[in-house]
Amino acid sequence: MIVFFVLSSESNSDKFEYLYRKYKNLLLRKAYDILKNQSSAEDAVSEAYIRIYKNLDKIDDPASNRSIAFAVTIVKNVSLTMLSKEKMILPEEYDEMRPDSFNLEESVLDGTSSQRIYSMVEQLGEELRSVFLLRYAYDYSLKEVGALLNISENSAAVRLHRAKKKLAQLIEKEGLCK
Repeated sequence: MIVFFVLSSESNSDKFEYLYRKYKNLLLRKAYDILKNQSSAEDAVSEAYIRIYKNLDKIDDPASNRSIAFAVTIVKNVSLTMLSKEKMILPEEYDEMRPDSFNLEESVLDGTSSQRIYSMVEQLGEELRSVFLLRYAYDYSLKEVGALLNISENSAAVRLHRAKKKLAQLIEKEGLCK
């Protein structure tokens, strides 16, 4: 499972090497938890590191929790994509694209604690949570989110819509919005 890249600078080389050495076992465990196959897990981690390399300029501090979360999100999504291809799971048909009645940004600005919102985000399924976090926590465009998750921009938009809708339901259930 050795991946070699020609890196453009010394700092990128150091950053990538740090990410690889520090998190390869964690990413391998995460991939194995999903795929239940060592060889497939290694393939998923290799693919994840290729995607991390392509986005290396967006990682400021490779030792930060944000970088760890970014790497884990990528490997989970690569693994889920591989699993769905293996099982020939067809993506759900998108049933609605109408706007939400709930505005997440307003709710957060109105005083809902970020910790409570984060705990609700954790309740979203992996597929929805990944898109939501990449879009709002990492500020990626829908096009970039689609590319990172190996899905179309439209699919990323659909998943984001579903994540926001589900999050709105959770927030309303908790009585946190007006």
